[in-house]
Amino acid sequence: MKPIIEFKDYSFKYNSQVEPTLRDINLSIYPGEKILIIGPSGSGKSTLANCINGLVPFSYVGESTGELYIGGKEPKDLGIFGLSKMVGTVLQDTDGQFIGLTVAEDVAFVLENDCLEEERMHKRVEEIAKLVDIDKLLHHAPGELSGGQKQRVSMAGVMIDDVDILLFDEPLANLDPATGKHAIELIDSIQKEQNKTILIIEHRLEDALFREVDRIVVVGDGTIVADMTPDELLSKDVLERQGIREPLYVTALKHAGCKIYAKDHPAQIQTMDFGPYKGRVQDWFAHADSPDKKKESDNVLQVEHLDFSYDESRKILQDISFSVQKGEMLSIVGKNGAGKTTLSNLICGFIKPDSGSILLDGEDISPLSIKERGERIGLVMQNPNQMISKAMIYEEVALGLAVRGVPEEEIKERVYETLKICGLYPFRNWPISALSFGQKKRVTIASILVMNPEILILDEPTAGQDYRHYTEIMEFLKRVNQEYGTTIMMITHDMHLMMEYTDRAIVIADGQMIADDTPAKVLTDATISDRAYLKQTSLYDMAKQCGIESPSAFVECFINYERKVR
Repeated sequence: MKPIIEFKDYSFKYNSQVEPTLRDINLSIYPGEKILIIGPSGSGKSTLANCINGLVPFSYVGESTGELYIGGKEPKDLGIFGLSKMVGTVLQDTDGQFIGLTVAEDVAFVLENDCLEEERMHKRVEEIAKLVDIDKLLHHAPGELSGGQKQRVSMAGVMIDDVDILLFDEPLANLDPATGKHAIELIDSIQKEQNKTILIIEHRLEDALFREVDRIVVVGDGTIVADMTPDELLSKDVLERQGIREPLYVTALKHAGCKIYAKDHPAQIQTMDFGPYKGRVQDWFAHADSPDKKKESDNVLQVEHLDFSYDESRKILQDISFSVQKGEMLSIVGKNGAGKTTLSNLICGFIKPDSGSILLDGEDISPLSIKERGERIGLVMQNPNQMISKAMIYEEVALGLAVRGVPEEEIKERVYETLKICGLYPFRNWPISALSFGQKKRVTIASILVMNPEILILDEPTAGQDYRHYTEIMEFLKRVNQEYGTTIMMITHDMHLMMEYTDRAIVIADGQMIADDTPAKVLTDATISDRAYLKQTSLYDMAKQCGIESPSAFVECFINYERKVR
């Protein structure tokens, strides 16, 4: 069988850069294969994908050497249009992919260009919409949707065209855990039923491995550092050396002193043989320390009986009540469209509640303007494109300080310090347009952090970040929280973040608060997880398979140990 994608000694250098982004790539992908491509940010994996879908060299100009064949032909001979009929791409930054005024128009765009008759077009759009669960959103404008809903619309727009290769760039970045599982199942069923060639670029390795993949290609510093089966990869130290997060249960086994073998099928929690590891895991748990109880402090924020609806037909939030203590670091979790972002908009004053109240330091904040609230409560939005207003990175991060009249020398010092922590200092004089989606995200976080707010609300702070940058940002936020006493609230789909960095989780489902508890208890409660579209942590399954009587206590001990060794 001939490869459908083939790189031979291929290198590529952008015109704007001195060094090549890709160096001596040799890679063959065969029809019907499902390949997972992973690597740290800046490793070249997105450029590799752009070579396959034609953005390199037709949109991003540069010099290439070596050979590249897609379907046996060279991209330069196929052209961008010819490649688009072979390769469909779902972008990470979904807003950059929409062209229709409604979801239905957007999904139908390719069919309209193909002059498909209207009746068949309607039928095909409805079929695909049901497949990705957006059939009730067809008449909505894309801008009205949540991040996860936008992701599914983008998937539909690509899947509706009968291409041979489907390329997914960070398909899980904006999805809640259960919807992410559904997306991986969906991709898996497409591959099996339609024999498509599937390429998935993803930071969330454990979630991406929810369904089997044929191979994992690890990209590091512009080269391919590994190309092997998932079982082989997880039995080696490649991920650790490249700064890529391993599945949690693999990390837990290593904490217990276990050496992992490919023959035990470690790629998936449901198929792994834990028999050889039980004794060591049980011994580790018997000697592990339980977490210390956190001291209580005064409330900085109180939300009391909050109700909100955009129109009279449906309440978005119903009777939401909780309090946040000074210096606390907590997570707000729940499925896409549950009302999490709406809650943050109410706290910041962008919209007004139908009823209920919000107290800041014991005082009702309803009389305060958005600007007055903004001086005490900072919000980092989910989509960085909605926050950025300057062309250059330094100017964007300095903007908030400049409009408040802070002296130039102090601005420079504070901006540089924040950029260093957020991993952006080398790019301080770059235009924002040259950044990746993940880098733009870090710019928006930096622009709020530089203001030293009393409360910081972050909507999906780590979406699309590799493990190293995720850790840098979260360790910075942790330091801000501990050293400056800043209260941090994080709206997140990242169950790792919730477990590693917060002691409390507020769970919202269908507009109601259904839990306010420790992350370990939330993620080991099947009822809460199912209703809120969360995903029970793999540590819970591992503890059960290793014969541990209290899986939630095991999860608590793991979290505590991770925080101590980090």
